[in-house]
Amino acid sequence: MVLRLKNTNSRLVYSTDQGRVNEKKPNAPIPEGDGIIRLRRETKGRNGKGVTCIQGFELNEKDLKLLAKKLKKVCGTGGTAKAGTIEIQGDQREKLKTALEGMGYQVKLAGG
Repeated sequence: MVLRLKNTNSRLVYSTDQGRVNEKKPNAPIPEGDGIIRLRRETKGRNGKGVTCIQGFELNEKDLKLLAKKLKKVCGTGGTAKAGTIEIQGDQREKLKTALEGMGYQVKLAGG
């Protein structure tokens, strides 16, 4: 027995023969940069709470998430990696700059 969605653009959701069907997502392209990692502090859209945004990595999504995990441990805070940007909670620019330079990246503080 095979279950399908009702619309014409249906895709296989569940099959009793093999269980849930996992569809492979296409890999997102690796963003191109100039080789400089930029750190900036943002509060817009966060009810006044500041986050440190890190951009400029030429990494795929999986490697970006692993790097975000390492940087969150360095700072002792939470954060996320999405759309080629790592967001770390709080103003952590100095700690992150030191850690990233230790990893061999060229880092610039951007913004105010």
